[in-house]
Amino acid sequence: MAKKSTPVHSGKAASKASRAKAKGSKGTAKGAGPLVVATNRKARHDYHIVDTYECGVVLVGTEVKSLREGKASLVDAYATIDEGEVWLRGLHIPEYSMGHWTNHSPRRVRKLLLHRREIDSLLGKVREGNSTLVPLQLYFSGGRLKCELALARGKQQYDKRQDIKRRTEEREATRELGRRIKGLNA
Repeated sequence: MAKKSTPVHSGKAASKASRAKAKGSKGTAKGAGPLVVATNRKARHDYHIVDTYECGVVLVGTEVKSLREGKASLVDAYATIDEGEVWLRGLHIPEYSMGHWTNHSPRRVRKLLLHRREIDSLLGKVREGNSTLVPLQLYFSGGRLKCELALARGKQQYDKRQDIKRRTEEREATRELGRRIKGLNA
């Protein structure tokens, strides 16, 4: 007589709901926090951030798939306001690896979705003086791609040096405080 084996769960066939519950969310994959795809780390170094806005991005299918793989670059990206619409320029989303002739152009201009009053407010602030629109972050929230857009003013070289000096002083102060708490410097 043959011995019956018990089924072994390999984890490959687990449903999305059971995986989400295992991670600690409330049963839906969309209920999890925002999934950050790309950040513009140089923006906070090169600009004074005046105000930030959350906006949607109009994408095609292969762009979404490429972004879900975690591929994007905000290095040269900026936003412009043309004819009452906000456009994201310079964002690099590489072609989807499994795509074919329907793949997207990596550096195409993408439309940003904002409310009319926000666009009018931004237009006035950008025209007013030395301000620009810089994307800070791309992230998925509720299954949709969002862009954190900043109204920013450029920093001068001495401002950058002062910021580096201030951060260094804060870092040294916290180290010294940590040493005193541990009893290394008395």
